Amino acid sequence: MKDRSFLEKYRRLIAVGLFLLALLVVFELSGLRQNLSLDYLRAILADNPWRGAIIFVLLFCVGNLLQSPGWVFLAAAVITLGKVYGGLLTYVAAVISCLAIYGLIRGLGGNALRELDSPLAKKIFRYIDDRPLVSVVALRTIFQTAPPLNYSLALSGEQYRYYVLGTIIGLPLPIAAYCLTFDFLFAELL
Repeated sequence: MKDRSFLEKYRRLIAVGLFLLALLVVFELSGLRQNLSLDYLRAILADNPWRGAIIFVLLFCVGNLLQSPGWVFLAAAVITLGKVYGGLLTYVAAVISCLAIYGLIRGLGGNALRELDSPLAKKIFRYIDDRPLVSVVALRTIFQTAPPLNYSLALSGEQYRYYVLGTIIGLPLPIAAYCLTFDFLFAELL
């Protein structure tokens, strides 16, 4: 069998990389990236909670794609809405963001990571395949909504049902811990 060229072998990963780069350039040049700040997020949530929540979720999705830190969103929600409602809104936004990224990145890249010819990748995939739900729950609990995790799971061939369940089960504990931490810190500072 003939060896495939580099471009042929990695075309899906290259497509994902180019898409993310183009998205970053558009957001930088348009000035929209400035809307991912703590002050802006607090203002939209304080202005109109329902409309602000929708914008918050959309910005969380975009911010997660662009690798913006999730703590900014959580901090804005906790400061503005309190630890309970802020935490719930962040949880909903995080789940929606992870699911949207899965669909988008999986649509562009398929299961491109499965095509890598790497002993380490094969070992990791064996573990994930043996325990798919436990794997996603553990990864979400440790890395929450980290964009590299989202991209990797989407490109890994992970079944959607395990991705969804693992995300729903794995996110509450770290989000709750951050909510309590931010609530404590901001109560002391304000």
